[in-house]
Parts: sequence; C-alpha cells; structure tokens
Amino acid sequence: MDIIQTRFREQLALKNIEITERQLAQFEIYFHELISWNEKMNLTGITDREEVYVKHFYDSLSVSFFVSMRDVTQMADIGSGAGFPSIPLKIMFPHIKVTIVDSLNKRIQFLNHLTAALGLNEVNCVHGRAEDIARLPEHRDQYDLVTARAVAKLAGLNELCLPFTKVNGTFVAMKGSDYQQELDDSSYSLNELRAKYIYTRSLNLPDAEHSARNLLFLRKFSPTPKAYPRKAGTPLKLPLIK
Repeated sequence: MDIIQTRFREQLALKNIEITERQLAQFEIYFHELISWNEKMNLTGITDREEVYVKHFYDSLSVSFFVSMRDVTQMADIGSGAGFPSIPLKIMFPHIKVTIVDSLNKRIQFLNHLTAALGLNEVNCVHGRAEDIARLPEHRDQYDLVTARAVAKLAGLNELCLPFTKVNGTFVAMKGSDYQQELDDSSYSLNELRAKYIYTRSLNLPDAEHSARNLLFLRKFSPTPKAYPRKAGTPLKLPLIK
C-alpha cells in the first residue's frame, strides 16, 4: 500500500468507512482499466492517479457519507459515464444490486469489462436513453437510490432520474459549487414528477482545488405520471420549467 492508497484509507476512515485490502486492490484495478481504456475513448479528463482517487473515487463514495447504504437494496446510476458514482459504491457496499444506464454503447462495453475485471456481481449495464429505459416496467419506480453525477441541469435531470426512483425512494443529484439557480428552476419539474426537495449536503474534497461538492437529496412521494418521461431528447431540450 503506497501513500496514495494510505491517504485514501485514512480519508475514508474519517467518515467511519473501513476499506479492506481486497477493496483497495479493486480500486487500483479500476484506476488502471480507466487509464487504459481512456487511451481508446474519452472516459475522463482526469488521469493523474492521486486525482482519480480523490476526484472520482472519494467523490463517488461521498454519497455514502449521507445515506445509510446498508438500507439500499437496488440502485440506479443514470448517465454513469465511466462508472461514477455507482462502481465505487458497489466496491464498498457489494450487497447493492446496481443498474447503470448510459446512452453510449462504448461506455457500456467498458463498464461490462470493468465489472468483470473487478469481480463484481449483480451489476446490470444497460445501453439506452434514460427516457426509454424508464418506460420499461422492470425499471420504472423500482430503485431505492438513484444517482446522477455531473449529467445535466436539475430541471431536465429530474425527468431522466425520478421515473426510476421508487415511491419513498431517494434521488441524489451530485453537483459542484453552483447549484442554487438549478434548484430554484426545478420546482415545477419536481411537482410534475411527484417529488420534493429534501436538503443539500455539502463537502470539500480532500487536498483538491475547486473541491466544493453539493449533494441534492430529492424524495419521491407518488408513482411517476404516465406522461413522463417524454420522448428521448425532450427533457434536456425543453426542461419542465415555468
């Protein structure tokens, strides 16, 4: 275990998260696969090893600082890209059944390869538009926890993610420092999609510039109306704003 892994372990320990040697090894495999595949396709602009551990791995795990992951059975990650935050969360909390939805098949191929390399079970990587996948009965109103990290502005993002969230389930939108206007603009979409804004939880990434992070917690109180989501492309082009 080198200094980067030691710091990673210590930083998680400060959040009462214990990481095993096997889990540390999985994160190291993750890093190497990410960098290897990044040479063939655009997965991340962050390639420095220490930055990957802080700005991708630690950042992804920040969801677990504010959510009791032991109570989460099924999780959906919408627009996951290179697997953030769902794969780091799956590594640390292997009991969770994870569904990842992404519209780019090359990213799905990477994620399927990655989960096999990491020895992860019960990770379902789905190629398709969130608007279409959310119409399928096996995904609609089904997930305890839904996440989206740096995907889109909240008024449009709500329509992509809340249809996956079960009644009384939680959608966590992972944002940077500037989120208040998005939140203000999202009130109509929340009402239409039968959800409420609960609170924001904030943190700074350790030893990182531009490190402010804000996790917006939304709670769904009723099944998604039949009208939503609208056809693919519409939620982000014409978000629900009044």
